[in-house]
Amino acid sequence: MGQHNLTVLTEFILMGLTRWPELQIPLFGVFLIIYLITVVGNLTMIILTKLDSHLHTTMYFFIRHLAFVDLGNSTVICPKVLANFVVDRNTISYYACAAQLAFFLMFIISEFFILSAMAYDCYVAICNPLLYYVIMSQRLCHVLVGIQYLYSTFQALMFTIKIFTLTFCGSNVISHFYSDDVPLLPMLCSNAQEMELLSILFSVFNLVSFFLIVLVSYMLILLAICQMHSAEGRKKAFSTCGSHLTVVVVFYGSLLFMYVQPNSTHFFDTDKMGSVFYTLVIPMLNPLIYSLRNKEVKNAFYKLFEN
Repeated sequence: MGQHNLTVLTEFILMGLTRWPELQIPLFGVFLIIYLITVVGNLTMIILTKLDSHLHTTMYFFIRHLAFVDLGNSTVICPKVLANFVVDRNTISYYACAAQLAFFLMFIISEFFILSAMAYDCYVAICNPLLYYVIMSQRLCHVLVGIQYLYSTFQALMFTIKIFTLTFCGSNVISHFYSDDVPLLPMLCSNAQEMELLSILFSVFNLVSFFLIVLVSYMLILLAICQMHSAEGRKKAFSTCGSHLTVVVVFYGSLLFMYVQPNSTHFFDTDKMGSVFYTLVIPMLNPLIYSLRNKEVKNAFYKLFEN
C-alpha cells in the first residue's frame, strides 16, 4: 500500500536564482560583496555594543541580538548560494537541507520577535520616560530575548521534524535557491495539505501578532509626539525611533511585496527576489542603518580604532 513511486532521497537539487549561465559569475560577485558587508557590519555592531560602555543600554542590547540574528540568517543562506553559482550541479544533501530549513526558520522568526520587542522599547522610552529604567529592566530584556530564542527554536524544530519525518515522492528538485518549507511541502507524499495549513496558520500568526505589536507601539508613539509642545522634544523622539522604524518598514515592506500580490501577477521569480531581499539584503542594510544614523555608534567605532 502506497509503496509505489516512493523515493528514499539522499539529496535535493536547488533550482537557484537564474537559469542563465552568463549571469552566474556577475551574481557571484554581487552576492559575495553583499555577504562580506553583512558579516563585517553585523560583527562590528556586536563587538561595539559589547565593548563600549556607552552602548550598554537596552536599545543596543536588542540591536546586538538583531545583528546576531541577521548574521545567522545570512550565513545560513549565502555561502550555499555562492557555492551554487560556481558548480555545475546545485545539490544539497538531505540532512543539510533539513538543517538549513531549521536555522532559517529560527532566525527569521527571531527577527519578527526582536523587531516587536524593539518597538515596545521605543514606546516605553517615548511615552513613559520617567519609568523607562523600571519597566525595561535588565531582567525583562533577558527574559524577552530568552523567550524569542525558545519560541523560534521550538517552531523551527517542529516544522523541520514534521516535514523530514514524512516521505517525499516524485521529483527531488526544489524550485528555490535555499531549503524553504513552501517548495518542500508539495513534494510530500502524504499529509501535505495538513502541513500547508499548519504552515499558513503559524505564518499568519507570526506576521499579524508581531506586526500588531509594532503598529500599536508606533501609533501610541505618534500620539505622544503630537502632544509634545517642544520642537526639540519631537526631534529627540523621532531620533529615538527613526532607525528602528526604517528597519521595520524595509523588513515588512519586503514581506508585503511577496505575499500581498494579485494571483495573476504572483510568480515564483518575484518570490525569489523577495526572499533575496529579506534573507540577504536586509541583514546587510540593518547595521548600516543603525550606524549611519547614530552618532553614538559612530563615536564608539572611532574610539575602537583610536585605541
